[in-house]
Amino acid sequence: MLKRGLKIALVQLAVGPDKAKNIAEAVKQIHKAKKKGAQLVALPECFNSPYGTKYFNEYAEEVPSGETSKALSKAAAEAGICVVGGTMPERSGNKLYNTCTVWDGSGKLLARHRKMHLFDIDIPNKITFMESEVLSAGDELTTFEYQDIKIGVGVCYDLRFYESAHLMAKQGCSILIYPAAFNMTTGPRHWELLARARANDLQLWVALVSPARDENFSYVAWGHTTVVDPWGSVVQQLDEKPGVLIADIDLKVVEEVRSQIPIRSQRRTDIYDTIIKTK
Repeated sequence: MLKRGLKIALVQLAVGPDKAKNIAEAVKQIHKAKKKGAQLVALPECFNSPYGTKYFNEYAEEVPSGETSKALSKAAAEAGICVVGGTMPERSGNKLYNTCTVWDGSGKLLARHRKMHLFDIDIPNKITFMESEVLSAGDELTTFEYQDIKIGVGVCYDLRFYESAHLMAKQGCSILIYPAAFNMTTGPRHWELLARARANDLQLWVALVSPARDENFSYVAWGHTTVVDPWGSVVQQLDEKPGVLIADIDLKVVEEVRSQIPIRSQRRTDIYDTIIKTK
């Protein structure tokens, strides 16, 4: 155990159409990560279902009463570690959300993040995708504390919006975790670039957790689960195949970067600022 940090495991799962099988594999990987010394394990976006607007309604369930939530809660409690439960399609009333749940070592629901920025893009002859046809957007930033470390959570497209990441850093986060499923068009261009940009600009650790690539699905994930340090350097990265990335998140590096390049105290908040709007 790091004195000033956390050992994390990022699980790049192979996700298929069988929901029960997806959940069982996630639980298996949580326990394997625990045996390797992980204190926190994170799963990818849509880990219990294929990613696509045609799947969300079929696979959706309520949080925390649904089968996926119950399985994650039980696994977190049995393993005694924090679980950032990727995302699942969440049903709430007549709305559907793309939701990340976070469970502490006792199985308690620590946080729930509903994807704030819906993935609506149109790149001619490449990819067109409209999450808003089916999903509703969340309207809250999400942070939580585990073992006295403040951690922020976003989902996939949220990564592109600097302001939300800046506000989580402003609230004291040393790590930002993004369950995400970039595709074969945006992944090669922007996956690593955005992770490094957020880490460098905000002087913190950034972890991106993708599902493994499956060429048989209509939406093909880029993979390449990645950890970037506060200097903006890629510390570890997987390829496109199923796998687990285990990394030591050293908070001394956060302190080191922030003291040597003190941009936080040098921001000209007399001229500009980034704020949370009250509802």
